[in-house]
Amino acid sequence: MSSPASQPATHARTGPEAMAWAERLRVANINPRTGLATDYLNHFNEAVMLLEMIPDMPECAEDFLTWTPLSYAEHFTASNFKARDLAIEAYEKAEPSVRAQFDNITQTLHSILTAVGTAMREVEKDETRVKLAEQATLWVQPLIAACGGVIHGGADADVDTIMAN
Repeated sequence: MSSPASQPATHARTGPEAMAWAERLRVANINPRTGLATDYLNHFNEAVMLLEMIPDMPECAEDFLTWTPLSYAEHFTASNFKARDLAIEAYEKAEPSVRAQFDNITQTLHSILTAVGTAMREVEKDETRVKLAEQATLWVQPLIAACGGVIHGGADADVDTIMAN
């Protein structure tokens, strides 16, 4: 028996229509098994890049503070991704359990990054912002990797286990 993540992201899982759908996704760089695209991870990688710059250039905290959470659909709507409409459609058709797992991780990422931004706005010392940036990076990077695992149809990502480490 195969897991939902190992099957094409469509309700009709067999036949020529499903095969054509899977090929459209593959060509567009959307995982046909999950219906998710790694391009969305760029949204979080941008925040991490800014956080990683803060220890060497504390003034980059201001750049990080301009980062805002975007849902999957918001990200693709605002992006130059050539198949952005297909990416949104595939996400909406994705297996509900896969999408729920993906959404759980991305909501956790948004919560962490938003909380760090709030904390950075409330502190005055660069040293404190540096510590916040370093800690946030340690929390966020494994979650981005877990999110990538979900996109690629890997084993279930356990956010509680990741956060405990």
